[in-house]
Amino acid sequence: MGTIADIVATEQNAERFWIVVHRDGAPSLRLTVDQDVLLQFRLKKGLEISDDLLQHIVYADEVKKAYQQALYFLAHRMRSEHEVAAHLRKKGAPDSVIDEVLKKLRAERYVDDGAFAAAYVRTQKKTAAKGPLLIRAELERLGVLGCLIEQSLAEYTLDEQMAIARSLYEKAKKQRRAESARAFLERVRQQLMRKGFPHEVIAAVLADGGAHTEKEEREALSVQAEKAHRRYAHHPRPLYEQKMRQALYRKGFSLDLIDEWLRGQGSGENQKGGS
Repeated sequence: MGTIADIVATEQNAERFWIVVHRDGAPSLRLTVDQDVLLQFRLKKGLEISDDLLQHIVYADEVKKAYQQALYFLAHRMRSEHEVAAHLRKKGAPDSVIDEVLKKLRAERYVDDGAFAAAYVRTQKKTAAKGPLLIRAELERLGVLGCLIEQSLAEYTLDEQMAIARSLYEKAKKQRRAESARAFLERVRQQLMRKGFPHEVIAAVLADGGAHTEKEEREALSVQAEKAHRRYAHHPRPLYEQKMRQALYRKGFSLDLIDEWLRGQGSGENQKGGS
């Protein structure tokens, strides 16, 4: 049992108050509480406080502090409940306090995993061009319930997935390197898979995209062949041709085009030797 001897605002924060409690047969106790806790328990000088009441006051203040930390965390963007709980846990809040804070945040609609998941899908598909598989994995890591994830992804239609995947394909095509059609398609396939698009969407986009023209394929082969030629030119002709075929075939070029280039390169060397 104790008695409140003094209540005074702290210098650092006018919304927090020092409370001095004189206790029978024990040293005086000093603690700070939020003004809302002060009002909640109607704390005033001369009020007698039992140990049980003191524990309730301390717990209520912990909840208040954690609640304010959660509001600050939520001020920057929407968060899932899992994110808020993890943040408070890092701040040292016990699970019982976190549960109280989340209950209060839900009641005031500061957290709503259904709305969070829906907003997350809208943002990630538009600004990050992500497919549904990647978005689902990210929402799972953020602790959103599976049923809420499915509800939010239901709004990500197949037509939207196709349009976004096709735009990524077209962007890759504009930035095409000197590579074979097969290498290009495989590179785009891997990119779309990393972005989280399902196989059926990827297959449809690649089928609709069209391969390189014959001219583009020959130009790409010429660039890659010149690079390989600089590596293997010192080998005798039979070994040189073998290594060139192997290198260019691994790059995705057909053996017919490779042999055509080798014949042209060989005839060019013959002309140089005869002049």
